[in-house]
Amino acid sequence: MAVKIRLARHGAKHKPIYRVVVADGRAPRDGRFIEQVGRYNPHTDPSTIVLDMEKVDKWIANGAQPTDTVARLIEAAKKAQ
Repeated sequence: MAVKIRLARHGAKHKPIYRVVVADGRAPRDGRFIEQVGRYNPHTDPSTIVLDMEKVDKWIANGAQPTDTVARLIEAAKKAQ
């Protein structure tokens, strides 16, 4: 089972809010997920990135692969700390 850390889109039309979730790579984008590890709102200035870094680090240590976008969000959250 390929586990990914990726974004799930929520919110209204033209106003997306994203959840950062750990999901099976075969699951649909907004479908079933294993655990929610954060949120991302690109519409605030600056963008709001809320990640539970303990959970993210635990999943990466267990073999979960973050997508390119989530990897950038993780780096931005680490710089903000």
